[in-house]
Amino acid sequence: MLFKNTSLMKEVNYMKKVIVIIMCLTFGAILLMGCSESGEDNFEKKYYTLNGEEIAGLNIDVRDREIKITFSNDNQVHIDYFESDKEYYSIFVSNDKVLHMNAEDSKEWPDYIGGKTTAGNRKIYVQLPGEFLKTLSLSTSNGNITLPSLNVTDSISISANGGNTTFDKLNAGNSIIIKSKNGDINGSVKGSYDEYSVESNIKKGESNLPPDKKGGEKILSVSNNNGNTNIDFVSD
Repeated sequence: MLFKNTSLMKEVNYMKKVIVIIMCLTFGAILLMGCSESGEDNFEKKYYTLNGEEIAGLNIDVRDREIKITFSNDNQVHIDYFESDKEYYSIFVSNDKVLHMNAEDSKEWPDYIGGKTTAGNRKIYVQLPGEFLKTLSLSTSNGNITLPSLNVTDSISISANGGNTTFDKLNAGNSIIIKSKNGDINGSVKGSYDEYSVESNIKKGESNLPPDKKGGEKILSVSNNNGNTNIDFVSD
């Protein structure tokens, strides 16, 4: 009787091991399928164009994307980007004439396993007229932000988490706000040092800005955690 029970226990343990192995293999196959389905085969380049005079502001709020702003030659707003069935954007003009570009996705948990989208499909190229914007707001993670010498009549807001921010002769009528984490800030703003009230909060990095300087008509507010900051003031 004891021998029969021992044999039965061995068979039960063996079956348990077989079931565990089958479950592991099945789970692994599901993960591999999820990774392959979230690959690069279905990304498509898209284009968006709008008359620059139809908008007063631009707001881009995305994740894991590089944003590069340049000037357009035809007074049009041009946006080149890449979409897939699972990673796409909502692009619309609000009632206050602000052009919005927001990241959206329909990913499921297997889609987050594996590597990131390739660098080429994680770029957003924007061409802007030089003089029409009242406000500009850019926010991204794990990607750089690059801007030319834009003139904005009211405010500029830039936020980058995990990427560098680079700009040249930015000019805003009221305020420039730059937030960064795990990346460097390098650039210049238009106007003399005396024109700006400066607020800077820098952690784990070097900076050429004072922590608090009052007296200017415009506001330059900069915060950076784990990155260097270098911003120059240029009159021309």
